[in-house]
Amino acid sequence: MLKLGLASLGLAALLSACTPALTAATSGRIVNAATGEQGTVSFLPGALRPQPPGQSGNNVTLVIGGQSYVGRAAVLEGGPAASGTGSLGLSLGFGASVGSAGSGWGLAARVGTPPAPSATLRSGNLIARTAGAAPRTLTCTLQVDTAERGFGECSGEGGVRYVLQF
Repeated sequence: MLKLGLASLGLAALLSACTPALTAATSGRIVNAATGEQGTVSFLPGALRPQPPGQSGNNVTLVIGGQSYVGRAAVLEGGPAASGTGSLGLSLGFGASVGSAGSGWGLAARVGTPPAPSATLRSGNLIARTAGAAPRTLTCTLQVDTAERGFGECSGEGGVRYVLQF
C-alpha cells in the first residue's frame, strides 16, 4: 500500500512539472478597420512567446469575412515598456505635529528619475494566407506582454486594414 501511495505521489509530481507547457490557446478578435466587421483569431499554445530558431509550421488561425487564414506568428524577446515620460520626478512633503511633549514640523524634497516600468512588451509579426487557387494574404505587426495578451495591426489585399486584440 505504501508503494502505491509513493508511486502515485511520484506520478503527480512528474505531471505537475509538465503543467507550464500545457497552456490553453490564446484567442481574440480581428476587426476590419473600414467596415467594422469582426472575426476571430486563435494562437496555438506558446505561439506568443519567443521560439528557438528553426521553428516552422502554422501556429495561428484567423477567420473574417467568410475567409479562413492560416499562418505563423513570430515573437521576439522584448524589453521594458516605455515609461511615457523622459523627465525627472519631483516629490515634496510637509508634516507638522502638536502634542503634550511639544510640537514639531518637517519638510522634505526628493528629485529623481521615475521608477522603471515593470511590464515587458515583445514585438512580433504574423503572416497568414488562405488556401485555394487565388490565396489572399494578411501581414500583421504585434505587441505582446508576458501574459500573452496584446494587439496588432494587419494589412490585407488591396490595402484593407485590420486591427487585432487578444
